[in-house]
Parts: sequence; C-alpha cells; structure tokens
Amino acid sequence: MTIKVDHRPLYLQVIDRIKEDIEKNIFKEKEKLPSEFELAKSLGVSRATLREALRLLEEENVIVRRHGVGTFVNSKPVFTSGIEQLSSISSMIRSAGMEPGTIYLSSMQSLPTEEDIKRFQCKEEQSIISMERVRTANGEPVVYCVDKVPKHYLPNDFLIREEGSIFTALEESGDIRVSHAVAFIDPIGYHEVASPTLNCEPETSLLVLKQLHYDENDRVVLYSKNYFRADKFSFHVVRKRV
Repeated sequence: MTIKVDHRPLYLQVIDRIKEDIEKNIFKEKEKLPSEFELAKSLGVSRATLREALRLLEEENVIVRRHGVGTFVNSKPVFTSGIEQLSSISSMIRSAGMEPGTIYLSSMQSLPTEEDIKRFQCKEEQSIISMERVRTANGEPVVYCVDKVPKHYLPNDFLIREEGSIFTALEESGDIRVSHAVAFIDPIGYHEVASPTLNCEPETSLLVLKQLHYDENDRVVLYSKNYFRADKFSFHVVRKRV
C-alpha cells in the first residue's frame, strides 16, 4: 500500500491513493478509515502529510471527520447535473432512476420586503407568494426548497393546488417563459432548519443553490433557495477557454 514516489507533492499522491482504494472498495462507503497512525504508516508518509491530504479530501466531501469518533468515507452523490443546465430537481431525480416527490411544508401570501421590491421590481402593494417544500427521491428527503414569486405571475388558484411545477404554473398564462437563471452556490455545514428537515446527521454538509430566474423579457419572476444534501448531489460546470 506504500506510496510510490513521483514528482508531485506527497499529499497529492496520498489523495489519489485513498480515492483509488475507495473506488476499489478497499474502503467502503460510510466505513471508518484506519487511525491516522495506521494510515500514515501503511502509506509510508508522515502524519502531517496525511493530515493535509485528509483535509483536502474532506473539502471535496470524499470523507467526513467526526470529532472524537474518527474519519469515515462519504457516500457518493446519487444525483449530478451540469450547473450550466437549467434543469428541474425532478428531472435530476428521474435521471438517477428514482421517483421524485414533494412534501409541502408551508405557503403564504404577504406584502413584499425591501429586498423583494428590489429583486422583482414590484410595487409595495403587490403580494409575494412564499413556499417551503421538501423534494424527495423514492420517498427520502433530499432537497429543502424555499421559493418566492410575485402573486400576479401565478394562476389565481395556485395556493390551493399544492402540486405541480412552479415553472409550469408561471408559464400557464402564456405571458411568461423562464429563459435563464443566475445561480450562486455556497457549501455550508449544519443548518438549523434544512438539516433536520432532510434527516441529516450533524456532520453532513449542504450545498445551497440560490437562483434568480428570468423570463424572456429579462424580468426576475422567481427566486429560489434550495438546500441540497452534499452526500446526494454534485454539480459541475463546463468551462471553455476564451
């Protein structure tokens, strides 16, 4: 198991070796890794080198370290998508061969905040619909969603439907078609609302995807803030040289 010397820094070689052993099922998902002393000895590296490799592996969500317990192999993400694609959560779940579902937690109508007025360019008297939902895959909670949309963009009976896509509802009148979105992704640790809602263990990280959805007239018609379980979802982007 000892690392073979090449020209790269040792900690990078350790990272590759641990990833390789995970791929080969030498270290299985959710299984505890050997102690730092044992792992450093078997790889033939110092504990300082090993710790740097483990730190970077934790940043990549390959492993998770539980204080006072040990280091464990994270589960591989089940759902993956290119962040440049404006695809629905339901389609991501179906692509993984699973059945999407929705649990409605709350929906309310209120006057816009100052932030809403800036975001949607709406008037002070125009109502905003706010919704909290949990998206499920084969019945398991995987995404906690908070959505905001100006009421006048939605059908009058939207709040009593409690089903269907917000995109579909927005486009029902024929006056709106969602064309693109501006997205921001932030990794976070435990969240006091999202984590227990998604049945996360305290060490499970979340990916927060904030999106401003624009229609063909360049109006913001939907703001969404989605909390994805980082052990279930991964996002990637194709970058082209210019």
